[in-house]
Amino acid sequence: MGGVIGWLRATALAHAAGIEMSAHLCSEMSAYLLCVTPTAHWPEYVDWAGAVLSTWLTVKDGFALPCDEPGNGIAWDEAAVAKYLVT
Repeated sequence: MGGVIGWLRATALAHAAGIEMSAHLCSEMSAYLLCVTPTAHWPEYVDWAGAVLSTWLTVKDGFALPCDEPGNGIAWDEAAVAKYLVT
């Protein structure tokens, strides 16, 4: 997709064409991107990174709620990440 800039370019094209956009993978980041997507549709929610995160995306009443903290919403659990390091 080309990162955040690529996403924003795609949202402009989708909006101009009246096409809904959904997000796939990385639920924590996708929730933020969909907040700035005029034709936002569905976020895919898969908890693949939960084992190494210290904060998780809040899902309430079927809605993904990004946190109020600055940044991309991803906070790593450094101890959990260290378990998977290959040296």
